[in-house]
Amino acid sequence: MKLTVVGGGSTYTPELVDGFARLRDTLPIEELVLVDPAADRLELVGGLARRIFARQGHAGRIVTTSDLDAGVDGADAVLLQLRVGGQAAREKDETWPLECGCIGQETTGAGGLAKALRTVPVVLDIAERVRRANPRAWIIDFTNPVGIVTRALLRAGHRAVGLCNVAIGFQRKFAALLDTAPAEVHLAHVGLNHLTWETGVRLGGPDGADVLPALLAEHGEAIAADVRLPRPLLESLGVVPSYYLRYYYAHDEVVRELRTKPSRAAEVAAMERELLAMYGDPTLDEKPALLAKRGGAFYSEAAVDLAAALLGGGGSPYQVVNTLNRGTLPFLPDDAVIEVQAAVGPEGPVPLPVPPLDPLFSGLIANVTAYEDLALDAALRGGRDRVFRALLAHPLIGQYAYADALTDRLVAHNREHLAWA
Repeated sequence: MKLTVVGGGSTYTPELVDGFARLRDTLPIEELVLVDPAADRLELVGGLARRIFARQGHAGRIVTTSDLDAGVDGADAVLLQLRVGGQAAREKDETWPLECGCIGQETTGAGGLAKALRTVPVVLDIAERVRRANPRAWIIDFTNPVGIVTRALLRAGHRAVGLCNVAIGFQRKFAALLDTAPAEVHLAHVGLNHLTWETGVRLGGPDGADVLPALLAEHGEAIAADVRLPRPLLESLGVVPSYYLRYYYAHDEVVRELRTKPSRAAEVAAMERELLAMYGDPTLDEKPALLAKRGGAFYSEAAVDLAAALLGGGGSPYQVVNTLNRGTLPFLPDDAVIEVQAAVGPEGPVPLPVPPLDPLFSGLIANVTAYEDLALDAALRGGRDRVFRALLAHPLIGQYAYADALTDRLVAHNREHLAWA
């Protein structure tokens, strides 16, 4: 089995490699290829990756290359984790929206749209080259904004599944609170990428007993603190929103916070410099503890599980993925990309049925889906008017004066990445 990671020079990669080493019985990789144009980072990350495999007794071969076509040649699966423009572009995504009083965030709102515009054309080019190298290869997209990027891939006919670590993070946290194995915790997880709610927590599988009410009653304070929303709100909703719902439910509060502290991008950039220095230590042969603060908790477990299921070697029978709606949420188009529990196998994911949703949730899902459709149109065809329309449709923006000002800022800060600008 050959697996290729595009963006292999990311500081995330040792987390992924550690999972590949630990879970080699689930996903028996013979060759792991790390592809990245940044040769200096790739050398540091690749060296640590080989030492991690050696320490854990993994017999697989690790190859590093800046040649994308060579890297994906013959790959059974290709995992995408790239960041077009790097942390410098992320820093801008998180700051210029604040000038207009809007959320500055890399995956939603105006910053998320900027990232989508930079990313979608690059990912589609990579995907075409993967298809030429191996038409049966699966593409696993971990590149944000996952929903929009995955929709672009699927619309272009690629064998693609989107992946996020929010659900597996909840699964692990709930399992700890329930003092049970994570595999016993089945989430009723529904929504769009970075716009999801846990509407049930079932033990043993999708038909098991729902323990979410008991979880909220017994551990409401801890869960509320984790998602940074008030416990009474969670009790009123009767569900657990993801952390990203805070941008919607407490928008002005978050804007005030973001204006008074360094950006997350600045924090991550500093952390990456420290991590890369660690990776250069030839005695280091395990992922450092600092990596846990970088984000992406349990990312490797989710990636291994998904790749194993898609490639027919095992994996959990049910997994939370980003995939085509196909009637699962009847108020959305079939070609919308949703994030739900699905049965995953070699032919791809099949979403599990979702009970009718409260209009409080379905209304917001429909609104953001409409924005994502307009965002993808802007990413594929360009043009200031398409960018403006997408921003005007986003529920975190919604006013024409904001949308107009944000459009100008987005284009100004991303001109080098926009072929039409």
